This record gives sequence, C-alpha cells and structure tokens, in this order.
Amino acid sequence: MPGTCVSAQTDGPRSQSATPATVRSQAYQQRQQLQSNSPAAGLAFTNIGPSIMSGRVADVAVDPADPTHFYVGYASGGLWETKDNGITFHPLFDDQAVMTIGAIDVHWPSKTIYVGTGEVNSSRSSYAGNGLYKSSNGGKSWTHLGLDETHHIGRVIVDPKNANTVWVAALGHLYTTNPERGVFRTTDGGKTWAKTLFVDDKTGAVDLIRDPRKPNELFAATWERQRWAWDFQESGPGSGIHHSKDGGITWTRISSEKAGFPTGEGAGRIGLAISYDGSDKRHLYASIDNYFRYDKPVDPTDETLTKNQLRSMTKEGFLALKPYQIDEFLRGNGFPRSLTTDAVRSKIEKGEVTTAQLVEYLEDANSLLFDKPVKGFELYHSISDGKNWTRTHEDYLDGIYYTYGYYFGDIAVHPADPSTVYAMGVPIVKSTDGGKTWKGINGDNVHADHHYLWINPARPDHLINGNDGGINISYDGGKNWRKCNNPPLGQFYAVAVDNHPDGYRVYGGLQDNGTWRGPGSYEASPGWMQEGEYPYKALFGGDGMQVQVDPRDNETVYVGFQFGNYYRLNPKENTTKPITPKHELGQRPYRWNWQSPILISPHQPDIFYLGSNYLHRSFNRGDDFSIISPDLTAGGKKGDVAYGTLTTIDESPLQFGLLYTGSDDGRINRSKDAGASWQRIDAGLPQNLWVSRVEASHHYTNVVYATLNGYRNDDFSSYVYRSEDAGQTWTKIGNDLPAEAVNVIVEDDTTPNLLFVGTDHGLYFSLDGGNSFAALHNGLPAVAVHDLVIQPTTKDLIVGTHGRSLYKANVALLQTAASAGPALTLLPPTRLRYSGRYGSQGFDFTTIEPSVSFQVYHPGAAAGATLRITSKGGTTLFTQKIDLIPGINAIPYDLSFDLAQASALETELNKNRKEDQKPITVKAAENDKFYLRPGKYTAELTVGDESVKAEFEVK
Repeated sequence: MPGTCVSAQTDGPRSQSATPATVRSQAYQQRQQLQSNSPAAGLAFTNIGPSIMSGRVADVAVDPADPTHFYVGYASGGLWETKDNGITFHPLFDDQAVMTIGAIDVHWPSKTIYVGTGEVNSSRSSYAGNGLYKSSNGGKSWTHLGLDETHHIGRVIVDPKNANTVWVAALGHLYTTNPERGVFRTTDGGKTWAKTLFVDDKTGAVDLIRDPRKPNELFAATWERQRWAWDFQESGPGSGIHHSKDGGITWTRISSEKAGFPTGEGAGRIGLAISYDGSDKRHLYASIDNYFRYDKPVDPTDETLTKNQLRSMTKEGFLALKPYQIDEFLRGNGFPRSLTTDAVRSKIEKGEVTTAQLVEYLEDANSLLFDKPVKGFELYHSISDGKNWTRTHEDYLDGIYYTYGYYFGDIAVHPADPSTVYAMGVPIVKSTDGGKTWKGINGDNVHADHHYLWINPARPDHLINGNDGGINISYDGGKNWRKCNNPPLGQFYAVAVDNHPDGYRVYGGLQDNGTWRGPGSYEASPGWMQEGEYPYKALFGGDGMQVQVDPRDNETVYVGFQFGNYYRLNPKENTTKPITPKHELGQRPYRWNWQSPILISPHQPDIFYLGSNYLHRSFNRGDDFSIISPDLTAGGKKGDVAYGTLTTIDESPLQFGLLYTGSDDGRINRSKDAGASWQRIDAGLPQNLWVSRVEASHHYTNVVYATLNGYRNDDFSSYVYRSEDAGQTWTKIGNDLPAEAVNVIVEDDTTPNLLFVGTDHGLYFSLDGGNSFAALHNGLPAVAVHDLVIQPTTKDLIVGTHGRSLYKANVALLQTAASAGPALTLLPPTRLRYSGRYGSQGFDFTTIEPSVSFQVYHPGAAAGATLRITSKGGTTLFTQKIDLIPGINAIPYDLSFDLAQASALETELNKNRKEDQKPITVKAAENDKFYLRPGKYTAELTVGDESVKAEFEVK
C-alpha cells in the first residue's frame, strides 16, 4: 500500500479498567461544582430540535386509572411525563448523575416513582447507569437508592400494595465482568437491598414479571452476555428462566433442554409475559434470541447462487455453473461492472481468486448483521410453570431479530387472552393464535426497532408502543398509530453547519434515524403541524453518520450510514452518488467503523478524505479514491464487531497535507507530507482506548489535541491531551474535568485559548487553553454530547447530543473573554426590527412584544450596574439598574424607552427631514409603552467607575 509508517516506540501506559462507583459519584459532585462556579452560568442554550424522529424508548409506565397519564424512560434522553395522552411531555430527570433510563415503575396511589438507570439493549451507545432512584412526589425531587454497580437495569417492579417493596432485575456491566447483577429485593423503600438471584459475574437479570393473580410468584430471565470493543458474546449457558414462589426470596431455574427450552452456548436474551385464560389457567410465554446456527432449507429447483453455496464450492463446481447464475450473483450483490461473468470465471480458472474470496469480498460488517444463519427470535409457551415448554411456531422467524436480538427482547400478552401476543423486534409483530402465526403491524408513523408495548387490560386494542422513534399509540390493535414526537429526543452522532446566505442550516446524523437538515434559527415547537411542513428535512436513511458540506455552494453534502457507506448528495439538484471505495477482488475487505470518519479538506473542497483502516483520499469529490496510508490501526482482532478502524480524521487548516488520524484501538498517526509517509505519535498516551477526536489547531501549526474514550472498557475517566510539537509529546489537560468519557474537543477558530469539550454527561469550556474548565449548562441537560461545531458567521455553538437533539448558544462573548482576557464586555442584540404591532394585542389575546437581550461579561464579583440607552443624537432614552453575577450575564430588553423622552426622540428623528416628507410621530403603543424607532443607538453599561459602550441598530 502507498505510504510508509515509522514507529520506534513501545506502547504507553494502559488505561485502568472499570471506573468504580465511588469515582463516578465524585465525578457527579465535581460536575455540579463546575456548574455552580461557572463564569458562563448566564449563557443560555436553546433547543433547536429536531423532534419529529424522536429517540429510543426503554420503558413506559401507564397510570391504570387514567391511561392518558404515563411516564416514558428514554435510553439516553431521560424520564418524561405526559398527562394528556402524549400531546405534551415534561422532563423529570435532567439534572441527575445519569440520564440513561433502563426501567421504571410507579406506585400510583402514593405517586412514588422508581427509576432503574442504564438501558439493557447492550448497543454501541447503551450508557451505563448508576443504580436506582426514587421520587416520592411525582418526580419533583429524587433520592439515589444505591445499586450503583449494576450499570444496566432491565426491569423494576413495585408492589402496588406497598410502595416500599421493590424488585429489580439488574444486568450488570456491559464491557467488564462484575458480581453486582441478578435480582435484588428491598422491603424498606431502598434503604437496604438483598441480592436474591445470582448466576455468575457474566450473567445478569434482563427481565422480571410478577403474577398479578398470585403476587408471591415471580419469574426472572437471566442473560449471559459480555461485550468488548471487537466482539460481542450475545449468549451463553447462564441465560435461563427462574421461578420464585416466596416473593422473590428464593429461586428455581425452570428452563432446561429436558423441559424443551433452548439452553447452552446459543441461549441469548429472554423476554417474559403472563396471561390467564377463561378457566384461570396460567400461561407463561418466553421469547429467546436463539443464537444456535441452523441450515436454512434449500429449494432444489432454485438455481439462484448463494454466498453459502460459494463458501465451500470447488473450482470445478463453479466453472460448471451456468453463466446467468454467475451474472445474477455478481449484479445482485453489487460487484463492480468491470467484474463480468467471463472475467470472474477466468480468475477462478487461473487460480487468481477462490470461490471463498468471492464471498469474502461481500462480507463487510453491515452484511454480517443480516447474513449469519442463527435461529433468531423464538417464542415458547408453558402451562406447567416451566416443567414443559413448547415452541409456538413451526417456521423460523429470522426476520424479527436478524443477528442482533440483543437489541430487543420484550414480548406482551393480553393478561386475559393468551392467544393475543405481541413481539418486539425490528418490526413489531402480532399473533392472535398464541404464537402459531404472525403478522406485522408496523403501520404508518411507526418506526422500526421496538422495545416496549403496553396493552390496556380494559380495552385490549388500546396499545402504547415504545421504539427507536419514540412513542406510538393505537386504538385498533395496531392497524393505525399516532406518533407522539413532541419532545426533541434525537440521538445525534455528528453535526455540521453551512453558511447559506439565507441563514445557516444545521446537519446531523442520528442513531437509527438517518441524516437531517434544518434551519439554525428553528426552536422546537409543535407549530409546524399547522403549517403542514416540518422545517427539518430528511436527507438520507439508515443510521445517520458524519456529515460534510461543500462550503462553495452550501448544497453539496456528504452523508452516509453505518460501516462506511457514504454518498454525495445535492438536494437542490436531486442527485445522489455512492462514493465508498471498494477493495479489489482477492483482497481482504476494508474495515469500516460503525461511524466511519470523513473530511473535506479545508484547503481545497474537491479533496475529500474517508477512513477505513486506511486513509482514502479523493481529488474529485469522491468519484475516485486512492489509499494514501498503510494500515493505521493495530490490525484488528477476531470478533463479530468491526474493530481496528479509523474513528477520526483531521487536516491542519494552516498546512496542507498535515494529516492526523485516530483509531478505535488507540492508534494516533500523523503525516506531514500528504500521506507519503506516516509516523505513529501516541507514545506516552494511555493505550488501547478509542480515539474519539483528533483536532488540529486553527492557530498554531504544531498544536494538536486528542481525546480518548474508555467507554468500551467501562472506564469513564476523562482523557484530554494537547501537543505543541505535532504529537511527538503530549500533555494532559482538563485535569479538573470530572470522570466522564470524552467524545469531542473543539478549538475555537477565532480564539486559540477557547476550547470546548463534550462528554457523556455534558459540555465544558476552557478560557485558558485547557488549564482549567468550567461547565456550560444553562438550559442544557446532563445529556451525552457527541459532537460540536461553531458557525463562523453568527458565532453560534451547535451542540449535537445523543438523546436530546440539538442545542445552540452564541459564544461571541466567550471568544472575547478568551482573546482579550477577563474584562468588562458588552455585546448588543443583533437583527433588531421595529414593528408597528409592538404593544398591540394578537388574535389570541396576547400582547405582541419584542424580547432581546444584551450579553455582558463581568470578570469581578457580583455587583450592581446601570444600563443606559441613548439615541444617535445623545438623548438618554432608557435607564435600568441591574445586578451582575460573575461571568456571563444576559440582560433582557423589550426595546421600550421612557415616556418622558418620547418628545425629544420625535424632535431628533424629524430634525433633518425634508418638507415634502411626512413627519415621524412617536406615539405610545396600545399597551402604553414606547418602542425604539428605526435608527442607530448606543448602549452603555456602568459598573462602579468602569463603563463600556456598544452600538446597535433597529431596522
């Protein structure tokens, strides 16, 4: 391969393993301290949506007395309550130590809510919780109840007759083994806990149900699973079903091969449900992600050539195939057109490639999600409390789970009709004959990937479904659905902005919700329903990944989906072109990360970079690529998760060809000569961590930043580094950051000392190049921040969160404070307009008033100040006493001025008007206020003996 790699170093110090709960608790306290002492406490963030695609639901709790009242726990978006059947939602959990929800239950008579944190879907962004929380006042305040090391909780059950008795199914750590998993029980409201069911330190409890007619009997599902950055063990002998007859104190395993239930290495995630028939017989249902392989039946009359046939086919067998069989295989699987039937036959005949290599050419990480011949979803039924189990269906239902059943597992059965069964998977499916036959009910407005279903026991066709697109409600058994997507809960991986002359747009790729574009001026609201057109538009599907926008036209966009599948789009011209480079037949496939990195060169927008385990470069916007590096990773590891891949790319905006890459296995490489040679530069850094970002300085050629992420080791330390010699040596910065996994660092492009860091629990900034950090949190919940970008014209910081969509805040004042040093600073509002309707009453009987604000940076202690606004002619129109806090302040202003100055302003405005021009009359509005007329004004802020001025204009 082109390029040479020099590495004369040994691996640096290894990172620590799982972060202890005590350290995480201290990190939460440290976060709160950084918030309380922040000089940017007055910098407010605004949510700019989008909300239409919502985000992943983990659990729902519905008020049995009023089904229009329910709580929703989102995987990474916190806990929300609705009292109007999903028309509006209110967040209840935004400022806790974690925002990832695994399970919830409510003791409705006392309004006591229990929340188990940490979702159990075990996906790439299934964040670790820190145990159980309790609210005794409907979510107004919370108490942490321990179980910190459980990390992921699958089910919480509170006794309807006793709010102090609670059962918890805890799955345990995702990436490391630990004993704090299984079923826990409390009888004193969480003051003390007893672990009553434990299998081993790789097996936890994923589901738990309680018999409503025999409340002393419970059933628990355990699941053996462990994830690494390169592999996922989705099943094992620890997976099984357990029965308790004494209120969860003791347990008996009731799943066995002898009883007819799958066990052993292929036993995956299990879901449970109970129902009773008309004769009061208990029906127990259990779904399983069956990871045992099977041979799919082959139709002997079907001549279609398959990958499985090719794996073991001999050369002679291939050459005996009919030409159309080979051609259909090549074209149907997207081989390049240059690989004709004759060309492939010739290569096989000459021994240049093997039939197995034809299969290998196609086997990227994306195809392996669907191609493994595992049994997948199965449903079993027992009327003997597990002594005997029967599979309800004859055929394999491998289209429900595919190979990623770890992401699903819930089933629902009507409590008084065991023939009505629902299964949650990629689609949601329904059976009305006890699981023998199934039909899909993924109708209009329903997202794929389902995680919860509530059946109204009094009205069985009334359903509430939680999926990767939020909440759906049906009243006809799933034929028609309403989508409840009012809250902005998008799970963004990446965000970008353009510089469109009509106002900048924001772009972003989302977990399981594609890539979208919308106006940077949007504020999340349901008002779009009246207009009939949502401001954000979908650009592409799949799991949305990184986005780059051509700065020349603000229309050409590079977007893609998981594992390196990228496209060049122009929505205005309605053009789409796939651009992902392909390996040659006979070569090993490139390794693509789930979120493969892309980059438009800051020096020439025709130059486009794309990272697999190599760095690919195009000089013509992705039409053609060349590999300009050796393998920039440690070479990959055997497993079923793409690994040994690039995760981040950057090119110095100050020097063409000064390139940096980072990988998921901890390698950072640099090229100073546009890829002709490469040097490994991660010496001295913690090793084997995910390199979440490499950021070349916008101000100094040799300065570069790097952030490492230990999430995939259950290591939540903050790893942020700066190098002043292009990566030869590194210095740890952000030593006062809390122990939170770091996803992104951005250096401000106008001010070198201003840095922004996004972690799994929030956003931080530094005014001194990283020596010290403070929190940005005014209006921003404690949600995972995955990406950041600054719009250069407006100075808006756009925050891409994984759970609460996009936020923005204007950081011009921070830029000033970081560049000029802490000094009294006043920034006036921009884009001010005069309207004759100010002060009048709108059609909805509300008064129309402008609302703007002056931004102030005050470096000293809290102090009193005076704000004065004067006209161009020097007339003082407005005076206000204000109290300033240290740091950033926002002073609201409604553009009104004093009645006593109306005459003086009128005289001034008419001073130079000609006789043939109509005089300007300054009159009071309907609300008796006077508002600034079009013109130029000066604002002056006085604090003690110090004052600053700023001019602004009303148009």
